[in-house]
Amino acid sequence: MGIDKAKAEIEKLREEIRHHDYCYYVLSQPEVSDREYDGLMLRLKRLEGEFPVLITLDSPAQRVSGGVQEGFKTVRHRQKMLSLDNVYSFPELKDWAQRVRKGLSSDEAVEYVVELKIDGLSANLTYQDGALTVGSTRGDGETGEDVTVNLRTIRAIPLRLKSDNPPQLIEVRGEVYLEIKDFNQINKERQKQGEALFANPRNAASGSLKLLDARITAGRKLNFFAHSLGELDGAGFLSHWEFLAAIKKNCLRVNPENKLCKNLNQVFKFCALWEKARKKLGYQIDGVVVKVNSLQQQDRLGVTLKSPRWATAYKFPAHQVTTRIKDIIISVGRTGVITPVADLEPVECSGVTIQRATLHNFDEIKRLGIKIGDRVILERAGEVIPKIIKVVDSVRGGKEKVFKIPRNCPACNSEIVKEKEAEVAYRCVNPWCPAQMEKGLTHFAGRSCMDIEGLGEAAVRQLIEKELVRDFADVYYLKKEQLLTLELFKDKKADNLLLAIEKSKTRPLGRLIYGLGIRHVGEKAAYVLAQRFKSLDKIVLLKKEDLDAVYEVGPAISGSLAAFFAQEPVKKLIKKLKEAGVNIKEDEEGLLYMPLAGKTLVFTGGLEFLSRRQAEDLARKAGGSPASAVSKNTDFLVAGKNPGSKYDQALKLGVKSISEAEFRGMLG
Repeated sequence: MGIDKAKAEIEKLREEIRHHDYCYYVLSQPEVSDREYDGLMLRLKRLEGEFPVLITLDSPAQRVSGGVQEGFKTVRHRQKMLSLDNVYSFPELKDWAQRVRKGLSSDEAVEYVVELKIDGLSANLTYQDGALTVGSTRGDGETGEDVTVNLRTIRAIPLRLKSDNPPQLIEVRGEVYLEIKDFNQINKERQKQGEALFANPRNAASGSLKLLDARITAGRKLNFFAHSLGELDGAGFLSHWEFLAAIKKNCLRVNPENKLCKNLNQVFKFCALWEKARKKLGYQIDGVVVKVNSLQQQDRLGVTLKSPRWATAYKFPAHQVTTRIKDIIISVGRTGVITPVADLEPVECSGVTIQRATLHNFDEIKRLGIKIGDRVILERAGEVIPKIIKVVDSVRGGKEKVFKIPRNCPACNSEIVKEKEAEVAYRCVNPWCPAQMEKGLTHFAGRSCMDIEGLGEAAVRQLIEKELVRDFADVYYLKKEQLLTLELFKDKKADNLLLAIEKSKTRPLGRLIYGLGIRHVGEKAAYVLAQRFKSLDKIVLLKKEDLDAVYEVGPAISGSLAAFFAQEPVKKLIKKLKEAGVNIKEDEEGLLYMPLAGKTLVFTGGLEFLSRRQAEDLARKAGGSPASAVSKNTDFLVAGKNPGSKYDQALKLGVKSISEAEFRGMLG
């Protein structure tokens, strides 16, 4: 193909992809399937790969850049990004409206635009001649961090405006956030990998936007709603409502629940409606933003040092209580992450008695200014997770104690360190720490790993306390007489456990790799490594650059694998596992026949001939990717008896449902 023909096709593909982005993200009315969209994107990437001279920064195929950044530079906003004053009741909201009225002529009408207050973090997008040139965080309002590379990965943010005649320059402000389902999935993966959990979707979105590797950010599924105007050159609007309509036409995503209100009573009704209905949304909100609609009136009302007089945030009342922190205790995770936990005076909140609340990390203690003995305000975030949001320092009596970050692990007394300055997590550096060992061995024996039935938390705890196991391999050297010394075990139960241990030696290599609990290496990555290299002996010898060459393995995984297998205790562990007869090779049988290659499947309901684990393993061997939740990316829902809500979701999204018999038929 000649370059002229390639250029014409590339431009056509870009316009087609931008159109489909607009239909999907702005209108919520997709015109093509995910597979068709992916086909267009794949074709564009191939053409740009063949003709790199035709690559442009605003191409949809160039959203994710390669490499890790060294840091973010500071950028100054053309117009200050102001914060909003808050009101907490309808009388306070009415007082604000009266102040607005006093700032305007008594006879002129005032309209309001009401918008859901998304619980995310603010971002500023600068478009010049229609192209996204700079994206930044709010920062202190005057300057922020240049996170353009990461913002470009958000598919709801267009790299080029849709208009044929865009403004010479426009700053669009909005909120970067995470859907609740995507937040839950991120935390689920972090929990599997022994990583510290994010406190809430806002915390996760903020951390994701400030990652130095945009490839990791791209995998976090961040989203975006545009809501405000900054600098503008080459266009003009009469009202905020007109501005929102214009940017929506330009392919920027605007919240569909926004409403134009003719009077304050309509504002009250909107606030009351969403205070009750917010649970129905797929994302978190903490209030309603109320703005004067007329831009001319906004100019006349002006701003204070920090906030506009023409806007306010009506904050929903939270489910909050006060209690006292009796102590701060330390929890050690499976991969050594040290997490501070507040030990609280028991308190009831939304019908649940709460005695513990995670403080997530030591930076959070510093941010909140928490001391042992403090009176604190506790909130159930999303009515589920107990979270300390504020210290009531006005009631301090002087006996409160400053919490000091421990230097040593409470479980093994080894040094705890912060591996990278940019990280917030501290870790115990001892891989055989008893606290890590307890959680790690429970993970190793779990159904998704070596599936050793009978080796649950209680049994693991006793084995470690009696020093019968010091590493995972010791499990394979246990004797019946040793098990009978444990409280939990009688003759039959000991026999059953030994049988389950023996059976686990035949598990596929991918499950062994996942069971080792290597940081960042989840179930899918472990499976990919097993399929690619076929032998643990080969994987142990790989260098970081060898692992980086694997498409599905990112820098975090490759670095973690190389560091893990370089440890002497790990080398001894692998040797002991091999000597015990544990399988360390991937079964070649059936790997060439991949009828489900590239397909995502979700299993639901009771299967007749297969367990859920067996079905998922068969799907993987056939090249498929089992998932836990139905989404628009799901290819098949395999439905057994009493399928439940996943079946309803599949119907809603148009996902094809198949029976267990049809699934087995696909496998041949």
